[in-house]
Amino acid sequence: MMKSIWSAGTELPRFKKLDRDIRTDVLVIGGGITGILCAWALGQKGVRCTVAEARRICSGVTQNTTAKITVQHGLIYDRLIRRFGSEKAALYLKANQNALEKYREACAGIDCSFEEKDAFVYTREHPDRIEREVHAYGALGYPADASGKLSLPFPTAGAVRVPGQAQFDPLRFLRGIAGPLEIYEDTPVLEMLSPHQARTPDGIITAKKIIAATHFPFINKHGFYFLKLYQARSYVLALENAADVQGMYIDEAQGGFSFRNAGGLLLLGGGGHRTGKAGGGWTTLRQAAAQFYPQASETFHWAAQDCMALDGVPYIGRYAPTTPDFYVATGFNKWGMTSAMAAALILRDLICGEENPCAAVFDPSRSILHPQLAVNAFETAVDFLTPTLRRCPHLGCALKWNPQEHSWDCPCHGSRFSENGVLLDNPATGNMK
Repeated sequence: MMKSIWSAGTELPRFKKLDRDIRTDVLVIGGGITGILCAWALGQKGVRCTVAEARRICSGVTQNTTAKITVQHGLIYDRLIRRFGSEKAALYLKANQNALEKYREACAGIDCSFEEKDAFVYTREHPDRIEREVHAYGALGYPADASGKLSLPFPTAGAVRVPGQAQFDPLRFLRGIAGPLEIYEDTPVLEMLSPHQARTPDGIITAKKIIAATHFPFINKHGFYFLKLYQARSYVLALENAADVQGMYIDEAQGGFSFRNAGGLLLLGGGGHRTGKAGGGWTTLRQAAAQFYPQASETFHWAAQDCMALDGVPYIGRYAPTTPDFYVATGFNKWGMTSAMAAALILRDLICGEENPCAAVFDPSRSILHPQLAVNAFETAVDFLTPTLRRCPHLGCALKWNPQEHSWDCPCHGSRFSENGVLLDNPATGNMK
């Protein structure tokens, strides 16, 4: 079934469509987990927030996660220390630890299958990378160790184990906090009339502050996000009668597999690729499942879309230096659950005028001089010049057919459309012409 286990098992509350002009303190554009958490966190400070969602809340990327909450984002800390220094790496770690603790506190009163699990990044070929990452955790004062024996169906060359991380059911959690919020569904923001006004089909929303929580930012005249981001697809199978792996696992290498259990099922992830490019998808996962768990049967399958930042650090803060009252949260690099909460806490403090030492690490205006910038620019140029009738309405790039998902995908910025041209994923804001 092309549906995640979260969306198959949870009915979310419904909210009415905006049908008039309104005023609010903070407008949050986007009703996924990031937007809802931003409104929830600001509401706890007494700030009136209004969420405008183009379709239904959590109907996009949020429902297609593997739902891990962890400070362990691949082999990131050795890389952060070498690129930015120990101080900024420690602040990145602190922001995500704050997010984990906030989830632990918030989930205590919500039936959302929150449970602590150890998180592992394993390697099949590079034990030296594991050793460096364990050393990086030690330098930052965070508990982690090298683990040799893992509950995986193949031999490994080692792993970094971080204890006390978590997993949960994101839709049941969001159902528990969304009800009291001021949310309008079926209310797409069509354009920004000014830094404080957004136009929807049936009303104008005027706000003192605005947050773009739309996964990929859709306003191109500020921030250069069309150069600073690209999008990637990843795939998941839910398997019955498979193993209990006793933790959350991810391969440090591109093209590897992730494992974790939920609701008696094993979630096997992998087969990823840049959106609009060829990749293994569910075919790769089904071949792996047949090899590793021949007695298992597939009950669900789904795919996720992730925004990838130039340097592996999300963009959280002011949308651009010239937009002091306009904020953004994007580029979560496949770690959307933890990063969404980290973003909500950072943006809450920025908007309320409170100091947050972690904010500087995620500043969207930091340097974009990174090798990935050249790759993104090259991909955009090539696909813009590719002759084809099917073009993305975002910036005019050529669309490519995705045979796994039967969709037209944009290799430049990741917009996706159904076979009939209906918009599936942004940054495009309308259907394919």
